[in-house]
Amino acid sequence: MKVVIEKILNNNAVVSLSDEQSEIIVMGKGIAFGKKRGDLIDNDRIEKVFTLKNGDLTNKLKQLIEEIPIEYMAVSEDIIKFAKLQLGKSLNDTIYISLTDHIHYAVERFKKGLIIKNGLLWEIKNLYKEEFQIGLEALKMIEQAFGVGLPEDEAAFIALHIVNAELNEDIGNIMAMTEIVKEILKIVKYHFLIEFEEESLNYYRFITHLKFFAQRLVNKEFYEDDRQDDLFQIVKTRYTDSYGCALKIKEFINKKYRYIITQDEMMYLTIHIERVVKIH
Repeated sequence: MKVVIEKILNNNAVVSLSDEQSEIIVMGKGIAFGKKRGDLIDNDRIEKVFTLKNGDLTNKLKQLIEEIPIEYMAVSEDIIKFAKLQLGKSLNDTIYISLTDHIHYAVERFKKGLIIKNGLLWEIKNLYKEEFQIGLEALKMIEQAFGVGLPEDEAAFIALHIVNAELNEDIGNIMAMTEIVKEILKIVKYHFLIEFEEESLNYYRFITHLKFFAQRLVNKEFYEDDRQDDLFQIVKTRYTDSYGCALKIKEFINKKYRYIITQDEMMYLTIHIERVVKIH
């Protein structure tokens, strides 16, 4: 690959153009030292190449690289690669910026003795298990790179950034969604006086359903109501107790969030509740 410097961000990063003439960010230890615009970069010194499709994101990444040491970007990319491999899915490019910025801030805070507790640690560990495990692995990578042992709370924060990149939501929305799921689970738990079988497939399905419901609620989007009246009446009659629990949830959500759960949503919610509690 022929890399011609368009702009030098720092000694370790430059802006260049790809073969398709789209802007790329090229990184490597000391690749820009003693160089100027128009010079070629030795391919052997290139460690990482970033191509972001969104121009605004590319500009933010440039700014971040100018302000933050290259090591943070390198660790962040390793974590993102690991996350993509573990989850088997793509992540929104915004994570390159948000995660790098967070890791830098977290390490600097830790060095100053400032520890921030994550109020949703338990919920994140249980609702986003895969992402939390990636967060724990990320802590090992961070410790290896910077010699700091960040607490579990930070694994949970990293997990939220990954969830954010999966669902294309900002962190504030993800935390709000997590709180909503937590509240609904509590209603079901106390209605039936049960503990959930968290390793069961039905629990996983229920959590997945609740995550997307919470996403719609936070974004004020309503489930398309097909008015399946006959099926709704069958579900309502057959699963009386689960429907009663769904009614409690509907009342709570309406009262706290001013959000009306549609008839079809009530039907699917009832079915999921029935599935998740029937093993008891």
